[in-house]
Amino acid sequence: MKKRHIAYYVTAHGYGHGVRSCDILGALLAAHPALKVTVTTDLPERFLRSRLPFVDGRLAVRPGAFDVGMVQKDSIRVDVDATLDEALELLAEREQLIDYEAEMLRGEGADLVVADVPAIPLEAAAEAGVPAVAVGNFSWDWIYAPFVARDPRWRDVIRAFADGYRQAKLLLKLPFSPEMAVFPQHVDVPLLAQPGRARRVEIVRWTGADPGKRWVLLSFTTLAWDETALRAVERLDDVEFFTVKPLDWPGRKNVHGLDRATIKFSDVLASCDVVVTKPGYGILSDCVANAKPIVYAEREDFIEYPLLERELKRYLKNVHVPAADLYAGRLSRALAAIETAPQPRETLPGGGAEKAAEILMGLA
Repeated sequence: MKKRHIAYYVTAHGYGHGVRSCDILGALLAAHPALKVTVTTDLPERFLRSRLPFVDGRLAVRPGAFDVGMVQKDSIRVDVDATLDEALELLAEREQLIDYEAEMLRGEGADLVVADVPAIPLEAAAEAGVPAVAVGNFSWDWIYAPFVARDPRWRDVIRAFADGYRQAKLLLKLPFSPEMAVFPQHVDVPLLAQPGRARRVEIVRWTGADPGKRWVLLSFTTLAWDETALRAVERLDDVEFFTVKPLDWPGRKNVHGLDRATIKFSDVLASCDVVVTKPGYGILSDCVANAKPIVYAEREDFIEYPLLERELKRYLKNVHVPAADLYAGRLSRALAAIETAPQPRETLPGGGAEKAAEILMGLA
C-alpha cells in the first residue's frame, strides 16, 4: 500500500494557525502511522516540533510564506499600508510561486494539499493535479475587503486570493467564522482546542510566584508597555501576571515569563485564573476549552473583531477593557469586574481535530 503524503501549508500570522494545525496534524499522525506530512510555514520549526514530539521522521518542515497576513504594529494594532505593500510584492511573485510549488508537489508525490489559509498553495495543487482542502475561520479576501475604500489597489489582491480559494475542493470551516462563500463547498468542524493541564506547583518552583494570589495570563505576542505601564501593573500586588516568551519583562516582581520549550501554552492558560488578550480564534478556542474568563481589548482595522466579540460573549465569562487602559497598564477595574461577570449560557462541542483528520484522510 502506498504511503500517503500530505503537504500542509500554514500561515505565520500569529501562533493560532500553527496551534490548530498541530492539533489536526497530531490527530492525523496518531491515527495513521504510515502517513508522512510536509509542513510549509514561516513559524519556528521548534514551535511545531514541541507540539508534535512523537512523530519522529514522519514530519518534515520547510520554510515558506504564501501570504502576508496583516502587518502588526503590535498585538492589537495593524499597519494597513505596510500590509498592502507586502501583498503587492507577493502578487508580483504569485505565478512563479505557483509554478514552483506545483513542481515540488509533483516531485514529492503529494496526495493532498491542506492550507490554513494561504491561497497560493491551493492554486499550485490545481496545477499539479492534487486535491486541495482549506482549513480556517476566515479568508484573507474577506479580511482585506474593507480596505478597498482606502486604496483601490486592494482589489487586485482580493481578487487573487479569491481565485485561489475557489480551487479548494473543500473548506473545513471552523467555529467563530463568517459565511466564507468564496469556497465552493464546506464542512463545519467542531472546536479543535484541547484542555490544558494545570501545573501551578511547577510554575511556582520555576518563578517564585505566590500560589495564593490571582494568576492572570497576558496572552499577546507583543505588548507595548512602557515603564509607567509596568509600574502600574506592579502596583497590583494581589495579582501574579504570566507571559509566554518572547513577551517578557525580566526583573518585575509580579510579571513572569514562561518558555514554550518548558511548558505548553495550553498548560499555562489552564494554570491561570483569568486571561487578558485581544480576541482571536486561537485564544478564544483555548479559553472555551479550558472554561477561562477573558478580559479583552478591541482591535482596530480588523473586520473579524465584531464577529469574535459576539462569539466570546456567547461562550465565555468576559469583560471588555479599553485598549487605552490596556496600553497604560490600567487593569485593576477590569480584573475586579471579571469576578462578578455573568457565566456563559452556551457551550461548544469538541473533537474537531479528530473529525478534521478523518475527512482529510478520506480525501488523501
